[in-house]
Amino acid sequence: MTDDRGFASASLPRHLVRGVVGFGALVGSVALIPVVGLGSLLLVPAGLLALRGCPTCWAIGLIQTMSMGRVRRSCVDGRCELTVAHSGTSHHADDSS
Repeated sequence: MTDDRGFASASLPRHLVRGVVGFGALVGSVALIPVVGLGSLLLVPAGLLALRGCPTCWAIGLIQTMSMGRVRRSCVDGRCELTVAHSGTSHHADDSS
């Protein structure tokens, strides 16, 4: 993957708007069946498009968007470490001493 952001959005408000639109369309597609009929299921593709394909990926993206710029991961020679940007402390990702 060439994109460092993974599932993250450019900003938290943008990501939350995508979630409201996506989940709203998915819930609305089912809730409107008694009123509109099966035509309401046409909202499903719009909801999935807003969520970029899957609700779980949206949730992962929310976490990535919230941590963007705060936590950095770097891996060198099979050893990965997380660095907190604002304090400069790091936590090693492996258990070995």
